[in-house]
Amino acid sequence: MPPVTQALIIANVAVFLLEAAGMPLFEWFALWPPHGSLSQAPDFAPWQLVTYSFLHGNIPHIFFNMFALWMFGSDVERLFGSRFFTAYYFVSVLAAAICHLVVTTWMGAEPAPTVGASGGIYGVLLAYGLYFPHRRVMLLIPPIPMSARMLVIVYAVLELFFGVTGTAAGVAHFAHLGGMLGGYLMIRYRRGFRS
Repeated sequence: MPPVTQALIIANVAVFLLEAAGMPLFEWFALWPPHGSLSQAPDFAPWQLVTYSFLHGNIPHIFFNMFALWMFGSDVERLFGSRFFTAYYFVSVLAAAICHLVVTTWMGAEPAPTVGASGGIYGVLLAYGLYFPHRRVMLLIPPIPMSARMLVIVYAVLELFFGVTGTAAGVAHFAHLGGMLGGYLMIRYRRGFRS
């Protein structure tokens, strides 16, 4: 496994174990939307734009995120190189956070913490689908084989549908789309830089 992918998985699992041991990390490091002083929820802080991505709500949440990072991140890191892959991943995380904050603020949502590496994962997934479009992947649930390109399209359409309709509540659908947007912008930057 390439070094950055491995380091990200280790860091996420270590933080999850600290959470499980009772360390109160959500209050300071989850992504909280800005809100008025009347709310009892913690307020937004700039470092949360990155730190939220190392926190996870439960075992299935971290398992599926780390499984996807291992499955797709290794090939993308080998393609991009470790330095660009690191920048790519964290730009996706940052774009996911900004997109989520903009949408939830615009919608006037109640202050609630956002956690998870999904924004970065969706950016990695986009890169995998663009650079390895014909690779066959198997969904876990349901077990359906499809091309990597089709997987990316299906996930993007579902996220947009769930986000617009408000179904599948409790999932930051626009953060996932923001992660893809951040990844797309980095890919455009990379292609422009190399040509």
